[in-house]
Amino acid sequence: MTLRHAEPYDDVLELVGWTPLVRFQRVTQGIRTPVFGKCEFLNPGGSVKDRIGRAMIEAAEEEGALAPGGTVVEATSGNTGLALAMAAVAKGYRCVFTMPDKMSQEKVKLLRAFGAEVVITPTAVPSGHPDHYLERAKQIVEDTPGAILADQFYNPANPEAHYRTTGPELWEQTGGRITHFFAGAGTGGTITGVARYLKERNPDVQIVGVDPKGSVIGPYFHTGDLPEGDPYQVEGCGNDKIPGTLDLDVVDDYVTVSDRDAFLMARKLTRAEGLFVGGSTGLIVHAALERARELDDPDAVVVAVLCDWGEHYLTKLYDDEWMRSNGYLSGEWRSVLDILSGKETDGPELVFVEPEETVRGALTAITRHDVSQLPVLRNGECVGAVTEGELMGGVIENPELLDRAVEEVMEEPFPVVDGHLPAERATRLLTRENAAVLIRHEGRIHGIVTRYDVVRVLTDTSS
Repeated sequence: MTLRHAEPYDDVLELVGWTPLVRFQRVTQGIRTPVFGKCEFLNPGGSVKDRIGRAMIEAAEEEGALAPGGTVVEATSGNTGLALAMAAVAKGYRCVFTMPDKMSQEKVKLLRAFGAEVVITPTAVPSGHPDHYLERAKQIVEDTPGAILADQFYNPANPEAHYRTTGPELWEQTGGRITHFFAGAGTGGTITGVARYLKERNPDVQIVGVDPKGSVIGPYFHTGDLPEGDPYQVEGCGNDKIPGTLDLDVVDDYVTVSDRDAFLMARKLTRAEGLFVGGSTGLIVHAALERARELDDPDAVVVAVLCDWGEHYLTKLYDDEWMRSNGYLSGEWRSVLDILSGKETDGPELVFVEPEETVRGALTAITRHDVSQLPVLRNGECVGAVTEGELMGGVIENPELLDRAVEEVMEEPFPVVDGHLPAERATRLLTRENAAVLIRHEGRIHGIVTRYDVVRVLTDTSS
């Protein structure tokens, strides 16, 4: 038995690397080709970027560019910043990071937890624009004495870290049997460094880059032309330019995966394999599984990088409302009218009673139309509500209520919302005390949505 961590370490940076390799068991059902995940989220900072955070700071120290009391500045999608912040804390440096506003709030809060300063920049600006997060980082370095730009997109220490660590680890962990390596490229450091090492050991190892739709790297690899990029939601992977640390000469193929497929695969890895990962991992694993299915070779060894920890994305891909509002869950509903239109009923679109109706009449309507809640309408406006449970309970205690007017026993009216209101906002009104909301459409109360209707939609459409 191999003893792990049998002796103490001098600092947290010594924990970086030698992450485990895990074979997928459930997401590979029906696939004969073995597929493994390199668990980079088990680095102390929670991502593959821990390797380059330490390496870039130590390279700057060796070159004399970074002196005690200095400042490390970087343009980052979050994980590199966290890796640099962790290394800077261990070594006593100040950190300032620029980050596009599409990044999750968890990443921003994590950086600030380490004492880093975070400057948020707009996502929808082209490369070279003064507000682009790279340009802002460069300006901060110019304005700050003793500052260096970590420059992960062009720093040779980035791919070198993976050449010295990740590549050799994979070779040893697979006993030299690795046949396919899948990785994304934000900076290109991981795929470049690993590819250079593996190709030296075995030129036949296939290196496959994975890109989100909208990134320019995949199209450029196949055509040699640099297209205009489009927005995408996957974080830390893909680019609107070709990074200097990316060596496409050591890459054999490039595939493109949609945001939706990436996010759904990440969720599947969490729920099926117990591997709590982010969207870029879902992107890479989706591509790796597709290729493994095509290979259909039990002697192949496919490895995918599991880039970072899923907790960074609780408000995004692990939030059903966010997924649904962005159209990433099949059968998504966007407004309360969508829920209403999905109801199956042979009766009228809205069952209601007037205030002067008797309780007996209200109970008859509830039974006839098989509903549990009745709005009370006067001149088309909701003035109250009655429910089956409350009416029956009252009648059992006092049978004389049957001939009383509904307005004498009705409760507060149900909320009325516009039909185009986002469903997630309307459903927040559905509580234990408030069982339904009324939908106003084209100037009139058009229908009713209950807690049961929402649950039915969710169970019918969730992926």
